[in-house]
Amino acid sequence: MKRRNFIQKTAASTALLSMSGLGLSSFSNSKASKITILHTNDVHSHIEPFGPNDGDNANKGGVARRASLIENVRNENPNTLLLDAGDIFQGTPYFNFFGGEVEFKLMSMLKYDVATIGNHDFDNGIEGLYKQLPHANFDFVSANYDFSNTIMDTHVKPYKLFNKGGVKIGVFGLGIELLGLVNKEAFKETTYLDPIEIAQDMSRILKEDEQCNLIICISHLGYAYKNEPNKISDLKLAKATKNIDLIIGGHTHTFLDKPTVETNADGKKVLVNQVGCYGLYVGKIDFYFDEHSKQTSFDEGPLIV
Repeated sequence: MKRRNFIQKTAASTALLSMSGLGLSSFSNSKASKITILHTNDVHSHIEPFGPNDGDNANKGGVARRASLIENVRNENPNTLLLDAGDIFQGTPYFNFFGGEVEFKLMSMLKYDVATIGNHDFDNGIEGLYKQLPHANFDFVSANYDFSNTIMDTHVKPYKLFNKGGVKIGVFGLGIELLGLVNKEAFKETTYLDPIEIAQDMSRILKEDEQCNLIICISHLGYAYKNEPNKISDLKLAKATKNIDLIIGGHTHTFLDKPTVETNADGKKVLVNQVGCYGLYVGKIDFYFDEHSKQTSFDEGPLIV
């Protein structure tokens, strides 16, 4: 695709937003803040866009388009975070040949702020994941994977704090149970901890100890499981916990044209979102805060890459 056409298509894609316009009248004070959350999940090593003959995905995706889209959003609002919900690896020859180096280098160029770890990120073993960490200029968070007896010890944080526009944001990560999905030899002595219990601890720490105004969970648990009602999912997590404002999901490749609004254990709203797979979409949610850093409203909608 010629550069001029590429730029025109990318610029056009930023207009394809589905905005809900919930309560925007409250965002009128000049001291208020708008926080934009951009997010991806299950990109699976898709570096290049899909070809013209790839059915519903034809001419979509690709890191170059995503880079232009993200830059446009950041230019519009510097108070932007870019997050990924795991399964960065596995899916194209780029991973087979380079083992994740290309993926991490490109995510670093796109200035991702933080990511969590998916089950396919262990496909070259925990040693393969560790080997690629020098190429990642962003942090990984996972609160329910205990890496203390592995080579990844100290390289993954339970949560990370950000301050954007006077709003304190806490982001923590959760991963799916690896046993049964990943060969035990691949994840070694990594210990899986109950995600609901850990999420309750993390959200309490971020709310009470860290005094966060916005709490985000980036999860690779999966959106929901109709045939496995007892399996922990993002929807179950949202209902069973407190203080989480947004759950950004992965693993099930679920595309939502807008976030699901669930009611948490305190009777308050929590958003659950996921944007399919392969880098075809970038999730975008705008949170609005008043001059006291209290959340007043949100807008949401996917961006087509």
